[in-house]
Amino acid sequence: MSLRATRHSGFSRRRFLSASAAAVGAALIPADLAGAQQAAPRISTTDFGGATLLQGAGCNVIALPGNDGALMIDGGKAANADALLAAVMRATGTSRIHTLIDTHWHPEQTGANEAVGRAGGVIFAHEKTKMYLSHTVYASVAFKGRLAPLPEVARPNRTTRSDGSLEFAGQTIEYGYLPAAHTDGDLFVHVPAMNLLAVGGVASVEEWPLLDYQNGAWLGGRVRALERLGGLVRPDTRVVPATGRMMTGNDIVRQRDIYQNLFVTMIGYLNMGLGPTDAVDRHPLKEHEKEFGDASAFVAGALRSMMIAYVPD
Repeated sequence: MSLRATRHSGFSRRRFLSASAAAVGAALIPADLAGAQQAAPRISTTDFGGATLLQGAGCNVIALPGNDGALMIDGGKAANADALLAAVMRATGTSRIHTLIDTHWHPEQTGANEAVGRAGGVIFAHEKTKMYLSHTVYASVAFKGRLAPLPEVARPNRTTRSDGSLEFAGQTIEYGYLPAAHTDGDLFVHVPAMNLLAVGGVASVEEWPLLDYQNGAWLGGRVRALERLGGLVRPDTRVVPATGRMMTGNDIVRQRDIYQNLFVTMIGYLNMGLGPTDAVDRHPLKEHEKEFGDASAFVAGALRSMMIAYVPD
């Protein structure tokens, strides 16, 4: 497998970064959040014709077969790693994982890292994902308490700062950096020949994906990410989010429009001096709540992220 890096221009925005400390005495969260004694998960598979979607291990996972082992996109929760890896090997007809790509650093994506790393596999991610996985994370909207670093063997051993591609089993696998979209280290993974796109935690057709504004994400990053993804997809592109059912290219374009409109609305709220509670009270996403659920937490977090990161030009 060969990696070849390509350059991509960064986003022309200015933002301030802030860190938020967890409460004193908060428990350190182990890598296996679900506990070692939980029952084995029921993992379902969907054949994409050359790739397999696996669901039920904590996040959506894509697997591709290769002569030297399988390629995986995301790895589920640590408690489910053994069951997931066995399911991947059955689905791909392989005996090992050659490459695991982490779309971001949240525990639901990185639970298989240690097993893959100990078996000598490649773990590929953005450099900021490796940074988070190498240090204690003290605050996140994605979990309570503190998150312990992964063992060194479980951390990414190949990283990128921007965009590029890798060759795997005759397929070109493209990846790209989506700054500050869900975390501050998000990657998309695109398999053009299969019309297949993995977007991690940036989009969903079942919920409002969190903005981890305590770790670099903000609403402007979400908008820019969906604008970028909207330029990659075709109407029938198979789009795999971090959780929930598969999306299409049309879904990505629609969500781009929703978030663009929300961004403009939030700028208006900031200019009016409104805070997160005020934004929630105004229900800016009310027309979409039957489809995506209660938007209160997302709206509050979105405005908080704007208060941290948005600087008017």
